Amino acid sequence: MKNDKALKTDPYIALKFADFRFFVAVKILMTIALQFQAVIVGWHVYSITHDPLSLGLIGLVEIIPNFSVTLFAGHFADLYDRKKIVFSCLTVLLFCSIGLFYTSYNVGVSHQLYLLYGIIAVSGFARGIISPSLFSILTECVPKAHYVNSTSWHSTIWQVAFMLGAGSSGFLFSAISYNVYLVISFLVIAAMCAFHFILPKPHLIKNSKTISMTDSIKLGVKFVFSSQIFLGAISLDLFAVLFGGAVALLPIYANDILKVGPQGLGFLKAAPSLGSFLMAAIVVYWPPIKNTGKKLLLAVFGFGICMIVFGISKNFYLSIFVLALSGAFDNISVVVRGTIMQSLVPADMKGKVYAVNSIFIGSSNEIGAFESGVAAKLMGVVPSVVFGGTMTLLVVLFTAIKAPNLKKLNFEDNA
Repeated sequence: MKNDKALKTDPYIALKFADFRFFVAVKILMTIALQFQAVIVGWHVYSITHDPLSLGLIGLVEIIPNFSVTLFAGHFADLYDRKKIVFSCLTVLLFCSIGLFYTSYNVGVSHQLYLLYGIIAVSGFARGIISPSLFSILTECVPKAHYVNSTSWHSTIWQVAFMLGAGSSGFLFSAISYNVYLVISFLVIAAMCAFHFILPKPHLIKNSKTISMTDSIKLGVKFVFSSQIFLGAISLDLFAVLFGGAVALLPIYANDILKVGPQGLGFLKAAPSLGSFLMAAIVVYWPPIKNTGKKLLLAVFGFGICMIVFGISKNFYLSIFVLALSGAFDNISVVVRGTIMQSLVPADMKGKVYAVNSIFIGSSNEIGAFESGVAAKLMGVVPSVVFGGTMTLLVVLFTAIKAPNLKKLNFEDNA
């Protein structure tokens, strides 16, 4: 009993599982690659159009194909070999990065924009298919007793990778220009190599031979909407990111408002991850298992405040600070939602439930980017960001009233 207790309190326990270490290696490589792509494509598109709406369209052309396949991807993730699904999607992402490189140097500027959008759309398909399988594999890398610890470490490492990718992208672009797309290709190949070493996990699916795809998808949707805690948590994130998606407008802030160029854009992009990393390091040792629901609501409220301050700031260092603080608040939300996902969802439904979750969470960044672009076009950049932050605060207050079970959530009761 003493040894079991020691394992549960060991802050490094998740890292002692080889599959989890390989999994986070994949996430590090892919996160850096995708951040390189997001920053460089955003800069590339804005350099062609100088139109904030064009930045919002990046999110739209990615999320439409993502939406179209996510629910089906969840069904397949619970029925078929998840490793083969992931390898296939990584291969598609590899060809996308090669396509971006080719477009940058071999296509005229007048046609580049359409090809960039097209490649991002294909990338959206691949990311929509890969997400449910990746999540299902993550939950199989450690025993259930260590889900909070693995979620904290996963968030910490992801934020470090995000920060490195976003922070270095501007400098890398200044040094090698659009050859960054080739670097992305090498990172994807490295991720495929690391993923190869994760041992396959057999998953038993109840009634897999008799249940139809439609019924399978309905089960996932029903599970999500029948849980006030689950629905409240993911709805919070959806609307917070939807209305607080100022990150999509960072190229405008870097170029026109703060006037710090692509290097400054990289720092702005990395700032939320810096704050999230620092908070994640704290959460590893002091996880939010007491008064969890209240901490989640306060964290999202703090995120909204940060967006308002960022929107009106004209000081680069203040902007960096509030973006970092927003990342710290967001990390608390990530850890709580991740723990809810891993703890409450049955093993035979993880893929389909995560697919429904992705409609809320995975798509919120892209939809938020589009919303931010449209709002900035109609209202102006600064008013649109302030409006989004204010709406986030109202969503938190509404959720606190309508989802009392979420407010009462306390993981300490299950520890």
